[in-house]
Amino acid sequence: MTERFGAIAFVASETPEAQAALDKLVERYGNADPAEADVIVALGGDGLMLQTLHRFLGSRTPIYGMNRGSVGFLMNEFKERGLRKRLAAAQQSLVHPLAMRAIDRSGSEVEAKAINEVSLLRRSYQAAKLRISVDGQVRLAELIADGVLLATPAGSTAYNLSANGPILPLDAPLLALTPISAFRPRRWRGALLPDHAKVTIEVLEADKRPVSAVADHIQIDEVASVTIAIDRSVDLVMLHDPGHSLDERILREQFGY
Repeated sequence: MTERFGAIAFVASETPEAQAALDKLVERYGNADPAEADVIVALGGDGLMLQTLHRFLGSRTPIYGMNRGSVGFLMNEFKERGLRKRLAAAQQSLVHPLAMRAIDRSGSEVEAKAINEVSLLRRSYQAAKLRISVDGQVRLAELIADGVLLATPAGSTAYNLSANGPILPLDAPLLALTPISAFRPRRWRGALLPDHAKVTIEVLEADKRPVSAVADHIQIDEVASVTIAIDRSVDLVMLHDPGHSLDERILREQFGY
């Protein structure tokens, strides 16, 4: 089984801790060309993990992260020794990204993928006014808020959780639609949607109340409407040590530890 991950490619953030770890690991295990590697090992925090997942989107090359950053929810503990044995014993987590199609006020279209969430955010002192449709049916005619986001189970513990959205088990066939500082309807706390749903968010009074759409780290300004759905044609494979799988981490998060 260790031969399956014989060729290892390393990527690292620019922090001194990550670069020092990179030097040690490359000296011990070598450094394969990512295009020919059996596995990618990412050294950094969750930000680097997301960047690495985006970089190798669609390759199906498993990605194993080791924490050399400040936040490491998606990462494994850093250890210099025994990497091949850890890779052989690692458990796989398979996730699909969100596909976003944004149309700005000029009519231009931008497409982007999001592993965690797609969020719409106000860009001025005035709250955004948004209309939300699910599978072509208007479900909320007017949301007045700082914004709204649609999160995957993998991203439900990120921005979604900070906005008081629900934590979703990794294998739950759901998406979390969560408002950000909702003003009207005051009591609306969001919705759980089936993961086959197509969500369309229209920006009302876009000239007066400008809104940006953000798919992970990709931002589109002055949007008029955004359509979001799961892209099942793209598989993302993450590896985690036994007992520290993404499922387990999400479950622990629900119990506050």
